[in-house]
Amino acid sequence: MEEYFGNELVKKFEEMMENNDEFYFDTEELEDIIVYYLELGDFNYADNAVNYGLKLHPNSLDIKIKRLEILLEWEDYNTAKELIDELKGSSMENTDFLVCYAKYYSNLGNPRKAIDICKKALELKEEENFLHNFIADEFVNLGDPFNALKHYRKALKEDPTDEYSLENCMICFSDLNKSEEAIAFLNEYLDEFAYSETAWFEYGQFYFNRKNFEEAIKGYDYLLAINSNSVGVYANKAACYEALGQYQKAVEVYEEMLELEYTKAFTFYKIGLCYKAQKQSIMALNAFQKSLREDPQFYLAMMEQSYLYEEMGGMKEALHFAKEATQLNDSNLDYQKRLAFLFIDSGKFEESLACLKKLVDAEPSRFYNWYAYSEVLMLLGEYEEAVTILDKAIKVHDRAELYYQLSNCYFNLRNPEKGSESLQKALSIDSSLATDMQKKYPFIKDEVKKVKAKVKKKNS
Repeated sequence: MEEYFGNELVKKFEEMMENNDEFYFDTEELEDIIVYYLELGDFNYADNAVNYGLKLHPNSLDIKIKRLEILLEWEDYNTAKELIDELKGSSMENTDFLVCYAKYYSNLGNPRKAIDICKKALELKEEENFLHNFIADEFVNLGDPFNALKHYRKALKEDPTDEYSLENCMICFSDLNKSEEAIAFLNEYLDEFAYSETAWFEYGQFYFNRKNFEEAIKGYDYLLAINSNSVGVYANKAACYEALGQYQKAVEVYEEMLELEYTKAFTFYKIGLCYKAQKQSIMALNAFQKSLREDPQFYLAMMEQSYLYEEMGGMKEALHFAKEATQLNDSNLDYQKRLAFLFIDSGKFEESLACLKKLVDAEPSRFYNWYAYSEVLMLLGEYEEAVTILDKAIKVHDRAELYYQLSNCYFNLRNPEKGSESLQKALSIDSSLATDMQKKYPFIKDEVKKVKAKVKKKNS
């Protein structure tokens, strides 16, 4: 970062701009200033430097090419095309220009033209690693992993330490379903570059994705031997042990990871899940509590505590943590279902209604959302509202259970005609449910006999 904080040219340029002075810079100095801003992503300042540079050196091709680079970043393709046309005659032997020219067509969705221009640039024998990666990326855009792989490998040959090329080689092998060639390529690379963290990570991922967790662990162990501070690798290694059912080993790896982390909430949560898988409820609860001490709003740990307390018979605590977790993740429908269940289980029917309403609004195609909603309304004696909900539900689900519920509502609302009509519909759809429904809704018991007798008389 020294060049960013100790760049005397940039300081001089910025002081000049602030004081409205005019200093002389040669073209190389101006290029350095422009490149500094481009690398920072400060395109406005880069543009200021370009404009000042062209004022001092109006015929500088290099500064004009930098202007083209800025125009492409700003997606000003009309002005960029005008500048390309101006520069083409004099800059076809300039690698930077050809890269911009190729980028112009790439941005406009013409990867084949971009590839052709990059191939011309390769003839200049400059920036070959970059150009092969550029070409490979364009083949990826064309859905051609075969040719993309060829160029990523050429890029890697130009710079064997290029992590981008290496990673993308493995992606192309995967897209081509060439797993044997992929691992052969990786082993060959590791024979030559045994201390490559990226290669060992790819080795671990290769076997992890194929569920060969023992071999994946070997790859991660090699990587950790090279760099014991690779926090993410500990998580991958622990995940391997979890997949193998070796939860205590996973816990040990997560504990190593804790020593390196600044934010530990998720790792304590994962430790809790491992103890939960081993049926060690107290240890799991302790880990989830540590997770929440690290991050008091970490709803995943809250909900896991809710499940554990339910298993241990602590329904009051289970409800408390489910409420907290759901408030923090209101759009999670599984959380809404769980909270509704816990409210109902605790006899807090009114509180469950808000959850049930969200469920029918979000998932109208799920029959049991409607069924549970209307059931709770009836338990609260809200029969008119239950009728409204059931009328909506029946439009989506023409099921007997809903008509049995509707008939119970009408009988309770002293509307025997509609109650009998709904019951008749329910029985015609599925009379086998009648016995269970009579137990749930005693009000319809005598009515079932009447409706059945009426139907029998009609048929005879």
